[in-house]
Amino acid sequence: MELTWHGHSTWHVTVGETELLIDPFFDNPKTDLEPSDIDTPDYVLLTHGHADHIAHAGAFSDATLVATPELVSYCEAEFGFADAVGGMGMNLGGTVECGDAYVTMTRADHTNGIMTENETSGGMPAGFVISDTKPTQGSDDEATTFYNAGDTSLMTEMREVIGPYLEPDAATVPIGDHFTMGPMQAAIAVDWLDVDHVFPQHYDTFPPIEQDPEEFASEVRGIGSDTDVHTLEADEPFTLE
Repeated sequence: MELTWHGHSTWHVTVGETELLIDPFFDNPKTDLEPSDIDTPDYVLLTHGHADHIAHAGAFSDATLVATPELVSYCEAEFGFADAVGGMGMNLGGTVECGDAYVTMTRADHTNGIMTENETSGGMPAGFVISDTKPTQGSDDEATTFYNAGDTSLMTEMREVIGPYLEPDAATVPIGDHFTMGPMQAAIAVDWLDVDHVFPQHYDTFPPIEQDPEEFASEVRGIGSDTDVHTLEADEPFTLE
């Protein structure tokens, strides 16, 4: 599995021959890329409907959309998406097969109003667990699994469900504070998830979420976790094995 962070919460994930793009938003200071620099992926995954997560979704409307039914409906009307996974989107707790990947939608504790003239709801905000094998109750040491927590606060579902049952090897968690978890609570999330690798996201994009990722790494060490903290350079691929 190959992971590429494009700044903020935008990720390009490759599983086998399948390309997935999460929360396309290229107006952030970490990347020099424009949406036109990115080949259309097979799937676009949207965690929620805030502008800093769907701003450039329309540039990839030929892809299959993975989002809640409410957000699918909005993106069909606003951006011209014609194809959604399952024909109608998916919802929390569900797992769908997306080419060579299995995508499970998880909870995220956040808000999800879409700021239009007549504000509309995007349904529940979400995170995604992406794996190269279908999740089962049996532990699969051969699976490679990546958890994108989306925009969220600390939630016990990370400790009670996502960590022990979906078993991510790696995770990306927001550290920006103000709108999401900050470094201290994000470090608790890392400990609960018990992942081998973690990547900070959703920071240094706007003044309210300016953060030093080294503070996050220090908090992870301070809680006693041996998780490897990777502060990625934008647009550089990371191979997860």
